[in-house]
Amino acid sequence: MERWENLEIPLSKCTLTTIKRLGFKKMTPVQASVIPMFLQRKDIAAEAVTGSGKTLAFVIPILETIYRLDKELEPHEVAALIISPTRELATQISEVVKEFLKDAGTNITQRLFVGRTKVQEDVRLYEEKGGNIIIGTPGRIEDILLGKSAGVSSFTVYTVCKGLKSLEMLILDEADRLLSLGFEASLNTILQMCPKQRRTGLFSATQTSEITKLIRAGLRNPVFVTVKEKANMKQNSKTPMFLENLYVVCEPNEKFAQLVEFLQKHKEEKVLIFFSTGAAVEYFFIIISHILKETKVSALHGRMKKAHSFYEKFKNEKSGILLCTDVLARGIDIPAVHWVIQFDPPSNAENFVHRCGRTARIGNQGSAILMLMPHEDVYVNFLKINQKVEIDEMELPPPSQSYRDVIRDLIKTDRTILDKSNRAFVSYVQSYSKHECNKLLRVKDLDLGGIGTSYGLLRLPLMPELKKMRIRNFDTDPIDVKSIKYKHVVKEQKRQDKIVEFQKTGKWPGMKEKPVKSEPWSKKKEERKRKSEKRALKEEKAAKHEAEERELDEFEEEYKLMKKIKRGKATELELEKKFGLETMPDFDKTEVPAVTK
Repeated sequence: MERWENLEIPLSKCTLTTIKRLGFKKMTPVQASVIPMFLQRKDIAAEAVTGSGKTLAFVIPILETIYRLDKELEPHEVAALIISPTRELATQISEVVKEFLKDAGTNITQRLFVGRTKVQEDVRLYEEKGGNIIIGTPGRIEDILLGKSAGVSSFTVYTVCKGLKSLEMLILDEADRLLSLGFEASLNTILQMCPKQRRTGLFSATQTSEITKLIRAGLRNPVFVTVKEKANMKQNSKTPMFLENLYVVCEPNEKFAQLVEFLQKHKEEKVLIFFSTGAAVEYFFIIISHILKETKVSALHGRMKKAHSFYEKFKNEKSGILLCTDVLARGIDIPAVHWVIQFDPPSNAENFVHRCGRTARIGNQGSAILMLMPHEDVYVNFLKINQKVEIDEMELPPPSQSYRDVIRDLIKTDRTILDKSNRAFVSYVQSYSKHECNKLLRVKDLDLGGIGTSYGLLRLPLMPELKKMRIRNFDTDPIDVKSIKYKHVVKEQKRQDKIVEFQKTGKWPGMKEKPVKSEPWSKKKEERKRKSEKRALKEEKAAKHEAEERELDEFEEEYKLMKKIKRGKATELELEKKFGLETMPDFDKTEVPAVTK
């Protein structure tokens, strides 16, 4: 039952027309399993690997259910509600529904409710044109149902709630992500507003205990569907069958340089690069665009105003680079992505699987690379145990140059880039400290000097994490950073005005002053004594910590050298020199006669 025409319950002509027009010749396993059950009016809880075609598995049953209704829907009657965790994924589902409605031949309408537009605009469109299929994010839908926002009148709330009484199907897409993003309360509110006599579909790449609770609350006697590819059934792998999963170990000060030279070699292909923070995306977008001038480079993260236009631009290109955060990690279908590069390890292990799933979709070939620093290689074993993912090591040649000076020259041209470089570095260190595997990936193991060199920083920013760290592999640029100006004329004028005011008053405008407290002399004396003792204890701890760090550094260098010997990149003579064994005198090898009684 692989072909669309072979379903037990035949699809309508308009649906088959759209399927043929879009070039979907055969059903994927999840579609072949789920669509017939939906058409038999059963609740479904489906688990399938990313890129397996889950969207059509619920869009087609929704449309077929509406086509089979006894009477035509009124404009404000809501027959289907599709809830998605992100606006990008909701927008993608909306576009798929639009394609099918082109051939519907009826007055079925759909409405998209996401955070990118104003609530007042969403409300106006629904009141004027209605919406039989509503697609949106939980927060926006809850706002409209409860009238939380200022632009939602009580009449609109009444109209939408009344429309939901006609609900035939409720779909929760990427359900595990809905819960991990903290939408549980919003989902409970929405479920209470929906009629009990409905069909519910819950789709996810992973099933967790939280999803089980949601299944019990929202589904009635559901059919559980788990679809796995044959090649992955024995290993229980969650990644696509045709995905080549790789990792590469980079020195911290060479990491960005190796990324750039890899991109230069694959400039004719489509590459998706994941970073840990939006600040890093913004900064490296400027840097990569400057270095790779002839390559099409885009960027996308959750707070960007023109995120959708960047996404659409990259989606329609045959080659190019898109820098993004985990906002694109789930469900988003970008055609023909050749490479997925994870510049930073994801915040949790599940996101690793979802990031990789942006390539090798629906039976296509694709490759994913995880870029790790030497102390992070333990993360590979963690993924193998936690996510049942096998990753092969890949070696990249040493970079031809460091690109540090190129980046620094660019930073000196605009203070905006200087600000972004500092924010990117600080946000990276802060996100690293909040990592799910912070017992394995520890901030104190980071070579912050090497990372700062890789980022091309002029100097390391002041932050608490740097106070107790011994910085190496970093040279501060001699330039006076105060001399770097903003290219934006208004911003630079404001900065100059603040400098003038600071020179007059000795206080930087906008800085909050600490309140001055008057205390008795005896208390001040006690406080000075306490601070002196605390300082002495701190210095003692710092000296001890520095000694431990020195020992640890020596051990790490020896450990790295042993790994190089194992890989054939170094000789045992270098190890002997490291331990000082080559200076030891040769022992007398003459045999000593055995002592006899």
